[in-house]
Amino acid sequence: MYNTAYHPVQLSTHSFLVTGGGGFIGSNLVEYLLKYGAGKVRVLDNFITGHRRNLSEFMGNPAFELLEGDIRNLEDCKAAVKGIDYVLHQAALGSVPRSINDPITTNDINVSGFLNMLVATRDENCKRFVYAASSSTYGDHSGLPKVEDQIGKPLSPYAVTKYVNELYADVFGKTYNMSLIGLRYFNVFGQRQDPNGAYAAVIPKFVSQFIRYESPVINGDGAFSRDFTYIDNVVQANIKALFVPDAAAIGQVYNVAFGEQTSLTQLTEAIKDELVAFDEKVGDISVIYGTNRIGDIPHSLASIEKARTLLAYQPAYSFKEGLNEAVAWYWHNLK
Repeated sequence: MYNTAYHPVQLSTHSFLVTGGGGFIGSNLVEYLLKYGAGKVRVLDNFITGHRRNLSEFMGNPAFELLEGDIRNLEDCKAAVKGIDYVLHQAALGSVPRSINDPITTNDINVSGFLNMLVATRDENCKRFVYAASSSTYGDHSGLPKVEDQIGKPLSPYAVTKYVNELYADVFGKTYNMSLIGLRYFNVFGQRQDPNGAYAAVIPKFVSQFIRYESPVINGDGAFSRDFTYIDNVVQANIKALFVPDAAAIGQVYNVAFGEQTSLTQLTEAIKDELVAFDEKVGDISVIYGTNRIGDIPHSLASIEKARTLLAYQPAYSFKEGLNEAVAWYWHNLK
């Protein structure tokens, strides 16, 4: 992973905080930073959804530091940013269905926790704060592809929290002269993404079910579509956002995706095709179609022109290329 370096500076002279570093995206950012010799990489995580196993290979690295804490606690946030140059804020309680079932906890973590991190970062005078935004912010806006300055009304408590993050970041950037960039992720997948639990993402969940010869359940008729985005592309966007020098790029929110639409039916067929290379019997497994989920956006497709122009973002992996890498990783790690 990450055979291509996306940073334009020497990382050894800088220190980084990755909140939610025990999670899927966070741990991949940690891996990249350590691989390329970051001076210090500190992780803040309470492991509600992240896993210590995602960080186990980094524990012996002298540049790595784990701080177990909660972004809902301002003092934990202040301790985490102490002496840090750059903040990659990935900590959040994801999942639209989970936010519908428990909106209070989702708000506490995603809004109050986010505000705590902004305040701590401001007080420490960190150089830049790059945060995970979400494509759920587009809500009921039906236009495709999704363009950053055209959003609708949120369709879930989760979407509300991620939009509030953008509003707070905009206010803090202007009021306190902070350097902030938001990245609206579109259905990220790849290594270390958890296939287990009620709120597991669709790709690892379906892969693990196929491996066990179980029939995945698609919510709806399979026509809903997503812009599935491989983890390497997301890491690239984060690293480029950390170091982009152009003042016009700061204080902005960007779509992070590949820019390709895949229906859920196409997704399941693609997963089966990849897995058949490892186990021919997977090809005989059928798919079950269920009911639509409350709060789901029917279709999602990103315009990535803004990120291409201002961040020099060039996604290295298409959906198919990323799925090939991901399924191989899942096969060897889920068996």
